[in-house]
Amino acid sequence: MTERTRKARVLMYSHDTFGLGHLRRCRTIAHSLVEDYRGLQVLIISGATIAGAFDYRARVDFVKIPSVIKLRNGDYTSMDQHINMTETMAIRKSIIRHTAETFQPDIFIVDKEPLGLRGEVEETLQILKERGTTLILGLREVMDAPHLLDAEWKRNDVMQKIGALYDDIWVYGPPDFYDPLTGLDVPQSVRDKMHFVGFLQRKASIERPSNPDEDYLLVTTGGGGDGADLVRDVIAAYKTDPSLTIKAVIVLGPYMPHEQRSRFVEEAAGHPHLEIIEFDNRMEDRIAGARAVVAMGGYNTYCEILSFDKPALIVPRTQPRLEQLIRARRAAELGLVSMLPPQESADSQRFAEEIKALLHRAPPSASPSARHLEGLPTISRLVEQYLNAKTVSEPLAARG
Repeated sequence: MTERTRKARVLMYSHDTFGLGHLRRCRTIAHSLVEDYRGLQVLIISGATIAGAFDYRARVDFVKIPSVIKLRNGDYTSMDQHINMTETMAIRKSIIRHTAETFQPDIFIVDKEPLGLRGEVEETLQILKERGTTLILGLREVMDAPHLLDAEWKRNDVMQKIGALYDDIWVYGPPDFYDPLTGLDVPQSVRDKMHFVGFLQRKASIERPSNPDEDYLLVTTGGGGDGADLVRDVIAAYKTDPSLTIKAVIVLGPYMPHEQRSRFVEEAAGHPHLEIIEFDNRMEDRIAGARAVVAMGGYNTYCEILSFDKPALIVPRTQPRLEQLIRARRAAELGLVSMLPPQESADSQRFAEEIKALLHRAPPSASPSARHLEGLPTISRLVEQYLNAKTVSEPLAARG
């Protein structure tokens, strides 16, 4: 039996407290793995309120845990006002542990939070490690400003626990773009486990015929929970500058508060060049069909900009993390995107000029910097190595 047909199980954990980035990244990896391995099953544990709004391929499913949202000040609160945070965390931890014990995965991939939200995955990691499960930590290429990440991890002795619990660390980017642990005191034992796999390439689900009459600028806020400033400033730029005539399709995101959503729909109503969409579960198709992209620059959007080779203007958020700002600065430095600091987008005329300049900008492929979109095939090869190692070790364990 080849490893591409061998039956195996992969469990993924996505804490999902702010936006859609973690779930969408896990889903992308899951779909790629079941496409490459006909005997593979993937189960995603997710805290996203709208986990069920996405399509999943055969042999990919999800388990929903109670949702927790991260506020702009960094605190957490339960989405269900009738259950306090202590009870919510106890329920989440129990579901995670029992799911892992029942599913019995060969590989467990934890997205971004090494111990889970408030340590909710640590017990499960210890149980699975004793059972011989391969434990993988997946990190974005940019986590946060080093001093903030260092302080956060030191409070819970995270670095030591990564070294003790995990078999490998996948960094979802190339080594010459950014090191997510830069500025931290990283033991060599942890460094030795790090694989910079490259960015995760995205695919459109439909073929879009070229049609000049459907030319549009895509404006995306990701999940939308913190996207109001960008949407407000785009609408203001269009109202300020009548020469800005390319159609703007603005996707608000599912987590934008209702009152903000309603206000933007009302403000854009009747404008000949503005179209508001509340949510699209196939953003890949939207970006693939766009002439250019204006975005806040979260990880998934950045991968899509590179994958579909779209000129992009990034207006990064700076709260509650500096991740987007760091990524945007580095990408602009490499000539892959344009960046406008968020405090400058409020200048409507300046923003309008930046948008018009974007329409004449060359795509990322014109930059001499390689785009490094080899993440998914690299992950597939690593999974094959893990499964091969298990195939060898299982008969030895039986004989022993």
